[in-house]
Amino acid sequence: MSRRAYILRARDKRLELGRRTRVMGVVNITPDSFFDGGRCFERSKAVECCLQLVESGADIIDLGGESSRPGAEPISVQEELERVLPVLQEVRKQVPVLISVDTCKSAVAREALKEGADIVNDISAFRLDPEMPRVVKEWDAAVVLMHMRGTPQIMQEIPPSEDILEEVQTDLQVAVLKASENGIPEESIIIDPGIGFGKSVEDNCRILNRLSFLETFDLPVLVGTSRKSFLGGILNIPAQDRIWGSAASVAVAIMRGAHIVRLHDVAEMSQVAQITDAILTESRLQ
Repeated sequence: MSRRAYILRARDKRLELGRRTRVMGVVNITPDSFFDGGRCFERSKAVECCLQLVESGADIIDLGGESSRPGAEPISVQEELERVLPVLQEVRKQVPVLISVDTCKSAVAREALKEGADIVNDISAFRLDPEMPRVVKEWDAAVVLMHMRGTPQIMQEIPPSEDILEEVQTDLQVAVLKASENGIPEESIIIDPGIGFGKSVEDNCRILNRLSFLETFDLPVLVGTSRKSFLGGILNIPAQDRIWGSAASVAVAIMRGAHIVRLHDVAEMSQVAQITDAILTESRLQ
């Protein structure tokens, strides 16, 4: 599928989307994230992880201070800030790439933007904090609006969707409308169908295979499949062994039109993205 071209505006930065796949590297500053919880929990280790991901080819670094794995308990604003801000401050000094903060809390987003973050990655798509759109607009930031069924605490317990494509489309339309009503320009909005996050294995496969259903938004699409449980549901293996399943899902997401892929294994998946892009464009696209 041909991929539409966009220029993402994130504060004073611009990022071309569509000519080649952009890579968002995940750094979870948490003790309990589903795959890498604890690996980057210590401050200096988290900074090191960020710098390594940039060196490996990440175009965007996504910093998260609160786990969104199924059943994860929420933490306070203060605790989330204590995890994220020192890492953000140090990384911002050292690298020019876009930095995203993965949070549902407007208070966390505001402080992160003050310290130089460029993007707010809101897995609730503005559902959990009504102040979030105003904070994004105030700082002229970009935003990722992700679809999630329920909340991390209950998303594995809610009934299956009757029509997951319609549900994702309808809920994201509400989120995009909130963004528009609060003055956030289209060129600062990214949408994410939320692979996992209350969806069945079959739902996730359907979303990936039919990703073009999001074309009606005329917005860039981010997809995060890295090491997720639906891969384990197919392969029956733990998260630490899902790198090849991740690779397959990343290639499919790109072939179906994803502009950005969110990853733990940046060095390896950057190669997957580069080869997939080259095949799709029949060129040595750099």
